Amino acid sequence: MSSLPSARILARSLGALLASALATTSHAQEPARLHGLRPDSLEIRDVMVVRGDGAPPFGPTSVFVRDGKLVAALDGTPATVIDGTGLWLLPGLVATHAHLQEASAGIPMPMEYQGALWLACGVTTIRDLGSTIARSLRVRARGDKGEFPCPRILLYHQLGAVHSKEEAVARVRAIASAGGDGIKFWSNVNYPPEVLRAALQEAANNRLRTTAHIGVGESNAIHYADGGIDCIEHWYGIPDAALRGVQDFPARFSYSNEVDRFREAGKLWRQTDPEKLEAVLQHLVEREVAWSPTLAVYEASRDLVRAQNQPWFREWLHPALEAFFSPSLDSHGSYFIGWSSTDETAWRENYRIWMGALRRFAELGGTVATGEDAGYIYLLYGFGLLREMELHLEAGFHPLEVVRHASYHGAKVLGREQDFGRVLPGLDADLILVNGNPLENLKRLYPTGCDEYRDGKSAPTGGIRWTIRGGRIWHGPTLATQVKDLVRQAREKTSGGR
Repeated sequence: MSSLPSARILARSLGALLASALATTSHAQEPARLHGLRPDSLEIRDVMVVRGDGAPPFGPTSVFVRDGKLVAALDGTPATVIDGTGLWLLPGLVATHAHLQEASAGIPMPMEYQGALWLACGVTTIRDLGSTIARSLRVRARGDKGEFPCPRILLYHQLGAVHSKEEAVARVRAIASAGGDGIKFWSNVNYPPEVLRAALQEAANNRLRTTAHIGVGESNAIHYADGGIDCIEHWYGIPDAALRGVQDFPARFSYSNEVDRFREAGKLWRQTDPEKLEAVLQHLVEREVAWSPTLAVYEASRDLVRAQNQPWFREWLHPALEAFFSPSLDSHGSYFIGWSSTDETAWRENYRIWMGALRRFAELGGTVATGEDAGYIYLLYGFGLLREMELHLEAGFHPLEVVRHASYHGAKVLGREQDFGRVLPGLDADLILVNGNPLENLKRLYPTGCDEYRDGKSAPTGGIRWTIRGGRIWHGPTLATQVKDLVRQAREKTSGGR
């Protein structure tokens, strides 16, 4: 799978083509035959390839899979064939900030809804940042067996409220023994530096990866970086470390009131000292701290009407999320009570400085990944990750860099870059096949598709036709139908059949 294959590889590829010719099927026949299956050998034929590491696309070519792994060729092994004509192949997308949610606003949501949404949007790996350990392990086991559509799940459990070094060490050990893949340090607790260092050291001793949503308090991004944190979520702690003093909170501010908290958060980046911010970013890069900015989850703060009227909500939004998104201080992230034009203007300025800092971080050599935090603040699972990619484009990154953030860099942040995240032989076959070139238009990744101007009129295009996770094949349009059916059934139930 290189842009300049050797004659020997070409010969082997030709042999594989001939051996599998009888297995070729039309697009119309493929969904029923392949959806949910994990064939021993798979050939994706005549497809354009984006490798995921920033290299330019190449093809059309064939991509081969055996036993769930990418291989250079099948050496004549009979294979299931997917016709990739007109399709673009990318690594599966990695959502480094996600949440498994079985209910919202007290209304149940089936995991089949979340799982199918993620896969329909091309997300093949999520990092779950806090859920019930036993339940999440069961969900992961079912998904790994292919019992329902589901991405790979890495479980990062929350450190929680610990107030001493001894408590921190005990909690880390408990997470490790429970089967956690990593630890999330959460904003509800701002850990004193000595407690933070003890927890991070014990995590390293247990080979647990770490990430942080840094709360306002004594410890900022510098303390986390010096303690050995692997990743920072959102932005919190970064501008805080670059202030000339403390944040300019109004006298009546309450950190417990989310309207207050998010309103003032929209004024934070403008209070930073540019020279101090440069030093903070450089320090994070030197300490090899990655950044998952989740630009998408706060976008409602700069344009509330857009967030409330996303066109896919009509068919794809589960009533549990619809209820949770309604402004209320009882629901985390539903803080839009009295939200004003002034608030939106402040947040637009916030985004401008934030995006500039993110771009500078990358220029200095920092690792930028993609996360969504969907299930909160008008963000739908999977759709949030695709919107995150669009916002990275807005921040000034090249489309190939955006794809790298959403695939290879995501795998690096998880410490799994030798397992997935690129289209390379030896790695897991986590792949997406897109109708059309997403480098021209990232909107082609959305499962709703998009349109383009062709021959003087609008023509439909886009959508992920196939999502492949570890060699298991899922048909994008079939997943979309499943999601919309679940939403329709849930709405009928909650409305009493009316």
